[in-house]
Amino acid sequence: MKISIRLKLIIGYILFGIVGFILISSFTYKNALKSTTKSRAQSLYKEATSISQSYATEYYGNTLSAQEMKRILTSLSSFMDGEIWLVSSAGKITLSTDTSRVGTALDQFDVTDFGSHNYVIGDFYNIFSAEYLSVYAPVTTDYTVRGYVLIHLPMSAIESDALNLLNTAYLTYLFLMLILLGCMLLILFTWIRKMEKVKKHLKDYHNGNITTPITFSALDDISDITAYISYMEQRLGSLEEDQRNFISNISHDFRSPLTSLKGYIEAMLDGTIPPEMYNKYLKIVLTEAKRLSKLSESLLELNKTGSKGALLDITDFDLHQMIRSALMTFEGQCKEREIHFKLSLTGQKLFVSADMSKIQQILYNLIDNAIKFSFDQSDIHIETSIKGGKVFVSVKDHGAGIAKEDLPKIWDRFYKSDSSRGKDKKGSGIGLSIVKGIIQAHGENINVVSTVDAGTEFIFTLPLADREKL
Repeated sequence: MKISIRLKLIIGYILFGIVGFILISSFTYKNALKSTTKSRAQSLYKEATSISQSYATEYYGNTLSAQEMKRILTSLSSFMDGEIWLVSSAGKITLSTDTSRVGTALDQFDVTDFGSHNYVIGDFYNIFSAEYLSVYAPVTTDYTVRGYVLIHLPMSAIESDALNLLNTAYLTYLFLMLILLGCMLLILFTWIRKMEKVKKHLKDYHNGNITTPITFSALDDISDITAYISYMEQRLGSLEEDQRNFISNISHDFRSPLTSLKGYIEAMLDGTIPPEMYNKYLKIVLTEAKRLSKLSESLLELNKTGSKGALLDITDFDLHQMIRSALMTFEGQCKEREIHFKLSLTGQKLFVSADMSKIQQILYNLIDNAIKFSFDQSDIHIETSIKGGKVFVSVKDHGAGIAKEDLPKIWDRFYKSDSSRGKDKKGSGIGLSIVKGIIQAHGENINVVSTVDAGTEFIFTLPLADREKL
């Protein structure tokens, strides 16, 4: 079942509201009741102390009559909405705002039950039928405790105050939830409108209706996504163009030798080429056939290097011997154009741990490119060095170079830069893609530095063989 982001947000908002309500109901009420009880107890204790130090002292000093004392206590009681007792040191109620309690003996009365807070909560020795907050203050005259002032307040009144605080918390929470809802709806509306625009754009692109890039003025996550989408579309468009160019180049590279083969064979068959010239033209046919074979093998290799499952045959071999052998293959081409190789190798031998055949292919590709794009009567420098357990190999030519805007694309499978800058226009443009694929399969790196009309340098790394590390 597909759940839209809107429904997820609504469900999340409702769950957030329910959880918040439960937390407020549980913790806020408990904390409010505890805080209110403590506050009222402190207030009542101050009142009880005031009564004990003034009116009760005068009462026990016989300067205040019992009737007058009763009137004062009743007045204070109505103001506090509670009961006030005057209890003798023996635990007998001598005065009370509730006359029915006068003379009642509190057999279990013990001031230590009040603890350090000077108040207790309960039915006060079974006197009350409900819970009360009871506070006491001793009445002292001449350093002698004559009795106690007790004030009792029903817990229902304190709970009512706590509920008022809870209701205030509910209203505040509701107000905040409404603000949050408004903000969420505003953000959701803006976000959905943008997402609908993005979805429509992607649908049009999927259906082949190429549209202008989508942009948003605000800097947010969706703007970043649209920027990535626009970049992806540009790259796809570029890859499609490169693919068309690649197919065009490959078609041309296949067509050219096939046309030659067809022409020479037909000329032999119809007698245009006499038998005594067969040997010369058969060599040309063989050369063109080798070109086709090499091109086919390059295409197959390109497909292999694009596969993550390609296996490597890792062995230790002498890289310097491989370089020298590879250079001998190109002696003929270099002699014709007076191109010379300059070697700067680290030692007579240098063993690396890699796939020998594939590294040989890398060297052939890079050297072939260097010759192809070098100026006549120039030098090609090949250098090896060791740094941090890695072997660095450099192939540097002095020739046409690569334009700055072409550098990021030279590794693409379907990209071929302007072949007219090279002396040899027969390349398929897939060699560097193969090179990078092989290097990455080894877990190594390859970089290029180039300046137009100055030359190009390719530098790649290989793992040093263990024997070289000893």
